[in-house]
Amino acid sequence: MTTNKLLFTPGPLTTSATVKAAMLCDAGSRDAEFIAAVRDIRERLLRIGGAAPGGDYECVPMQGSGTFAIESVISSAIPRDGRMLVLVNGAYGRRIAEMARVHGIEVQTVEAPENRRISPEMVGERLGGAGGTTTGIPTHVAVVHCETTTGMVNPIAEIGEKVASAGAAYIVDAMSSFGAIPIDLAAVSADFLISSANKCIEGVPGFGFVLARRSRLIAAKGCARTLSLDLNAQWEGLEASGQFRFTPPTHALLAFHQALRELDAEGGVPGRAARYCRNRQVLAAGMEAMGFEPYLAPEDQSYIITTYRYPASPEFRFEEFYSRLSEMGFVIYPGKLSKEPCFRIGTIGRIGVEEIEGLLAAIRLIVKCRNGPNFW
Repeated sequence: MTTNKLLFTPGPLTTSATVKAAMLCDAGSRDAEFIAAVRDIRERLLRIGGAAPGGDYECVPMQGSGTFAIESVISSAIPRDGRMLVLVNGAYGRRIAEMARVHGIEVQTVEAPENRRISPEMVGERLGGAGGTTTGIPTHVAVVHCETTTGMVNPIAEIGEKVASAGAAYIVDAMSSFGAIPIDLAAVSADFLISSANKCIEGVPGFGFVLARRSRLIAAKGCARTLSLDLNAQWEGLEASGQFRFTPPTHALLAFHQALRELDAEGGVPGRAARYCRNRQVLAAGMEAMGFEPYLAPEDQSYIITTYRYPASPEFRFEEFYSRLSEMGFVIYPGKLSKEPCFRIGTIGRIGVEEIEGLLAAIRLIVKCRNGPNFW
């Protein structure tokens, strides 16, 4: 590839030149300087989650995509006799339920439409034994914070209260929210929170990470159903030597270390959230002016990614729309709704209002507005 396109996606996303430059260094995985960088990464991530190093939570980086990190929790934190409740209002909640089934874990679901938040009251009823369940009260509950299928933000703090009251372990997929939406681990009662390097902290793909309550992490010893995704063993290895058990993605970790410094320089999570909010506001105004209809109600919409319905025009072809934007240097995302055709535009990554306006200008070149979008 010779063109550096702008990515309006939920990750991988556009990164800064300095994050890219950090990968020009080769690092030995057992080198003291690299081990110190990994330690600093772990401590910084805990602080972003409102936890202090040496407190009740630990940070465990895990090789692979964010999905690998989620599966490390599902496959190694739930005992053989555990029962899992997955709260589903999009594709990524369904993926978590499928992971549990693959590992032979007993799974129940609470499902909501893709344009509705998960109801804490419904969760409380299920955990209290209502709803006709006969397979026992769940021992673990999982939810997606920002459901990237739509951009919906679920109320993790309110759900966490219900989960804590039931004595279950609480697993939060914060893949697309951590680093941009403020999260306090203790305040939301999270036992395991998972995210990825290539999302709102603006690193590159290569690893995910788990912020875990230490007591739950210790209790997970011996529960793993795989070797490489054993979360407890990964943590014990890092604590013992500072090293990953298997070859770490050294370049991705160096890039992420730089990305964390840049997050601090931007004013931390509040500063980053402010930029992403501005991006989303400009995008929303521009798309509305061209007649595009967002899938979610304004009160449910995050500033991470926005889902738009296909225009009613029979002339619209997403593949052509996508390709023409890509040729102009702008990459958007196809839809992932189960019942309605749509596409998605992310407003995260190393982009600002100028880049959003550039994308809108490109869309205007493709779209003519006459009583709604008509496509050339």
